[in-house]
Amino acid sequence: MSAEIRQNTTSGILLILVAMTLVPMMDGIAKVLSARYPVMEIVWARYFFHLLFLLPVVFAKYTVRDLLPEKPILQVIRGGLLLASTGLFFAALAVMPLADALALVFISPLVVTALSPLLLGESVGRRRWAAVVVGFVGALIIIRPGVTDIGSGTVMAVLAGTIYAFYLIATRKLSGTAPPLITLMYTALLGAVVMSMIVPFFWLRPSLNDLVMMMAMGGIAALGHYFLIKAVELAPVSVLAPFGYSEIIMATVIGYVLFGDFPDNWTWIGIAVIVASGIYISLRERRVKEHLATDAIMVAQAQEGVVIAPETTPRGKVR
Repeated sequence: MSAEIRQNTTSGILLILVAMTLVPMMDGIAKVLSARYPVMEIVWARYFFHLLFLLPVVFAKYTVRDLLPEKPILQVIRGGLLLASTGLFFAALAVMPLADALALVFISPLVVTALSPLLLGESVGRRRWAAVVVGFVGALIIIRPGVTDIGSGTVMAVLAGTIYAFYLIATRKLSGTAPPLITLMYTALLGAVVMSMIVPFFWLRPSLNDLVMMMAMGGIAALGHYFLIKAVELAPVSVLAPFGYSEIIMATVIGYVLFGDFPDNWTWIGIAVIVASGIYISLRERRVKEHLATDAIMVAQAQEGVVIAPETTPRGKVR
């Protein structure tokens, strides 16, 4: 690995850590506001001010022609999925601790893996299927059905994580069709337009301080997503994915400082199981892609009559 690649990878990791520190701040503000305002109004603020902060950056970087999406229908579906997931997650935050809600949303990579054969045409080996099962056991440890009551917040957080998985799948299908910043703009635009039509039915006039908090929520969302995009530009997603789970650290800190919430021992065990499963799946997917790339090179070289010694190119069936 060259020095430049190492530096870019390190920068990418640092940027995703910054992004994962910022995003829980937005969630914390949403939870504070949920005590005084309807969830619909909070979701509107998150998207409306996000769009206001994002548009100047987009127009400074791209021409109007660049903004035309290659797959507009899929862009709308993707934006709608994130909007639904955000609404459910904010509704869950209103009635349950921040870290607990976020931990349940972490099931999304597990759902993506489980649905990959059907929706992405990807094969999933026994090891990753086992990791998916173990991850869902971790979610059950947090929920503890039959031991504790399953509240509406728990249901909404699980639904938010499940819908977010479909959003991730749509994102994969959109990969390479538009610059990430333009895709992010369409996501924010859809959310702002849809919520602007809905919010009048739920509107409560915010105080000046709360309006500033709403603006800050949108600004943090824009900044966090921008850092995430820059991180992906600098380092492979497979390298960055495990660091995404660092979000739970700031979520726990904010939950404890602002609301006096701290996950109990069983919740921490469930979080550890889900995170470990997600990281394992990410590492396995990375290894599978590396093996597929190696096989493709060998096939190309074989077609050109190049003989490769078995010991020089690692082989083996990846499950």
